[in-house]
Amino acid sequence: MPGKSHSNGPGTATGPPDELALELAHATVGAVEATGGFAGGVYLRTDTPELLRLAALAGLPVQLFHPWWNMHVNRPFPVADAYRSGSAIHLADAEDAMRRYPQLMAGLPFPFGSLNEPVTDGSDCYGVLVVIRAATPGRPVETADRRRIRQTAHTLATRLTALATRTPVTWTGPPLNVQLPARTTPPVRGGRFHWDRATGALTLDDTLQTLLAAGRDPDRGRHPATRAHPAPLRLTGLDDLASVLAPEDRYGLWTVARQVTEADGPLTRRIWLRAPDGRPCLLELSGGAGHLHGTLVEPGAGPVVATAADRLPSGVCSLDRLGRITFVSRTAETLLGRGRPELVGRTLWDALPWFGRPAYEDHFRAALLSDEPVHFPAQRDPDAWLSVSLYPGHEGVTMTLTASDQPAYTPGSLVAPGAGLGSPADRASVLYRPVALAIALTEAVTARQVSAVVTEELLPAFGGRQLAIYLLNERKLHLAWETGFPQGFLDRFDGVGLDARLPGVETLTTGRPIFFESMQHLAAAYPGIPMDAHVGARAFLPLIASGRPVGSCILGFDQPRGFSPEERTVLTALAGLIAQALQRARRYDSEAALARGLQSALLPHRLPALPGVDTAGRYLPGTQGMEVGGDWYDVIDTGRGIALVIGDVQGHGVAAAATMGQLRSAVRAFALSGHDPEEVMSGTNRLLIDLDAGQFATCCYILLDTAAGTTHAVRAGHLPPLLRHPDGTTDVVDLPGGVVLGVDAEATYPVTPLRLVPGDVLALYTDGLVEEPGTDIDLGIERLRRALAAVGTGPLAETAEGLIREAGAGDRPDDIALLLAARTPDDAPGPPRTG
Repeated sequence: MPGKSHSNGPGTATGPPDELALELAHATVGAVEATGGFAGGVYLRTDTPELLRLAALAGLPVQLFHPWWNMHVNRPFPVADAYRSGSAIHLADAEDAMRRYPQLMAGLPFPFGSLNEPVTDGSDCYGVLVVIRAATPGRPVETADRRRIRQTAHTLATRLTALATRTPVTWTGPPLNVQLPARTTPPVRGGRFHWDRATGALTLDDTLQTLLAAGRDPDRGRHPATRAHPAPLRLTGLDDLASVLAPEDRYGLWTVARQVTEADGPLTRRIWLRAPDGRPCLLELSGGAGHLHGTLVEPGAGPVVATAADRLPSGVCSLDRLGRITFVSRTAETLLGRGRPELVGRTLWDALPWFGRPAYEDHFRAALLSDEPVHFPAQRDPDAWLSVSLYPGHEGVTMTLTASDQPAYTPGSLVAPGAGLGSPADRASVLYRPVALAIALTEAVTARQVSAVVTEELLPAFGGRQLAIYLLNERKLHLAWETGFPQGFLDRFDGVGLDARLPGVETLTTGRPIFFESMQHLAAAYPGIPMDAHVGARAFLPLIASGRPVGSCILGFDQPRGFSPEERTVLTALAGLIAQALQRARRYDSEAALARGLQSALLPHRLPALPGVDTAGRYLPGTQGMEVGGDWYDVIDTGRGIALVIGDVQGHGVAAAATMGQLRSAVRAFALSGHDPEEVMSGTNRLLIDLDAGQFATCCYILLDTAAGTTHAVRAGHLPPLLRHPDGTTDVVDLPGGVVLGVDAEATYPVTPLRLVPGDVLALYTDGLVEEPGTDIDLGIERLRRALAAVGTGPLAETAEGLIREAGAGDRPDDIALLLAARTPDDAPGPPRTG
């Protein structure tokens, strides 16, 4: 096949598959069959560094797995881990996967096993070959299966290396969806005969001879190597043909044959017969004027099952593993509101878009991955509800449908009220819900972030609409977060004491969750309680962490609903996770407030107005983590000149802010004592080591003689300053420096002389202003240099605002400190400007 570009997918939909697509499909099918899987795929590199793309998926519908099409190599998933490490990742069951990859199981909380094999040729890794198969709890992946998938991946890598000489082996388009070969479907066989009524001559083809002879084989069912070949049949007339059939079929055959041969014109009739080996066969007879043509088809079980399904009161649909509809019973046509021609051959989600709702898609993923039955209610339209059951197998999924009444609970509920969990897949889904929320809560730092995570994760999981979180402070509950309630409705409950008879209070004082299936039930239990306009259910959950009360959580629903025992257990467990996160967040909020206060007290609130120099300083805390750090700046009139100082203590929080304060005080003390720049830096370095704070810091110190314009600069591991000249030319100052402070007590710090002319502007800054993750810091310094060169000659305070405006607009992992100093003309009138 000719080589083509393969970076965007498999090529045209109508033409033959290109080489890359064919190799991926071949390897995927081979790996699945070799290891006893029921699905598989290949992730390939893309044109974007560090990003993998699902290029082929066999045995599963690609649209159901769209969230997993892209995979960054640093994600905590087995595919990324296998690619990054170059080693295979074999997961035997859900417990193994949960222990090693909780984020994977939070998104796909179903019991299945997986084999993840890197596709590597030498040092070049093209991607990862994946096989999905049934879980084997307590039993590791067998050595033979490990060897088979490794060999398949090696063969694929070899072929991709050869292909790479002609075209890039990358993938950015949608995945190939590959159908797996059938394993157990019985073969369809057919034979023909012709009968001349006038002469009685009967002619049979070889296939029909074989079909009819199979039932006369006395060794049928034995191993082929030990069977004797059945003797050929000698059938010369229609009587001979009828003799090999069951008695009841003989008369039917003769009757139909007579109808056809005696008809005035062409006629076709069909009749089901039992073949000699017991299998049902369909006989089609056609002809007329004394001639009879027959076609006998042994279709396996398919048409027989279809006929049987049409007799059932429940609707039956058959889907292959790619989600294509292969059969629809008559009852299913009625229940789905679509006829067979509109359904058969199409993907379920294309033919019936309402099945594409996220909750329903999750049930289909559960069936396809867990290989266990799944049961759920589904809403076809506002007035039609169906009870749906999915029965998966290697060849596909059988879906049964029955009409049902609208449930008395919200459709987004995990399970029917009081019915228990219908399958292992359902049970796995519920058990993994706390994991999904716990993972998200680990990244929430403040109480507000915790509340936002609960809103985003908890409400969709249970179909909730309203959420309120109250926190306990001095024996009163205060509203900390709300969403979905009418504006102002909850204000009346803010600050209630623990002696109030309210469900939000009693759930905390008793430690017992309280559930109401409707607002009527709530009103009956608490007469006179204020009610909002909603008529739905309510869940009141105690927030208790390590035995200590934290607050209470209210979960509201728009419609009445029940709460199964499993749901009550899960919600109670989630409340414990939320309480722990809130308790941690409150400690953080307290520490952050202390750190912010400490830092605010230590940083200069106003820079001094000094002759010959104009200064402006700015500080922005980071927006991630503790929000406060150890960046500082200062301007000091030493009596021998003006000292310009900027520094950055490693880390964030109270400890960093405290160390920063000590270093700022030390620099001021050394500077005011008449020490030269090298002595100031050396003395500060020894002080930090003596403090044994376990931290280090960077610093830049410049002593400026405003009258002469001379400076003496020293740098300890800090970023080089920038110098803007009056004509706009801006340079990165080549300033040799020593090691960071706090590492080597004997470190020396060379002093570099500079000269400033009136109008020159010095810019000192910390790395938060120029550093971006994944980008060389030199690029950030160059970006700042260009920005300083372009600001013009406006007031220095406006220049400082302009330089930090863009950096302060986004999410910042680090603090930003900026100090600008401009030498003013000797004849500048009035006091210098400061900011």
